[in-house]
Amino acid sequence: MAILHTCLNVTDAERAVEWYETNLGFEESWGFESGDTTNLYVADEDGVELQLSETEGVEPDTAGDLWDHLAVGVEDVDAAFAEVDHHGVVQEPSDQPAAGARTAFVKDPDGHVVELIEPLED
Repeated sequence: MAILHTCLNVTDAERAVEWYETNLGFEESWGFESGDTTNLYVADEDGVELQLSETEGVEPDTAGDLWDHLAVGVEDVDAAFAEVDHHGVVQEPSDQPAAGARTAFVKDPDGHVVELIEPLED
């Protein structure tokens, strides 16, 4: 397993991308939209990404709203989901064609959300 990205909820994804590029040297890497949510990604020089997630009409303003999830790459989402000692299911395994991945979301013992990601076959 490897950490792929951390998702931050933001009020303006494009403004956030510009800030990470200007102030920390990140580069915009890709993005996708899902319903009312725009997801833009920036990567550091080692390829570690931040997902900057803006949902129309939502203004995150507290610590619990600002941080969303930690994404971990796995070889098989369904197997990892079945084996991991999770403390709550947020989303069972499902394909996310817009993101090119099969994902599942679980909670750790302290309630942090962890996304399990497996690339979809082309």
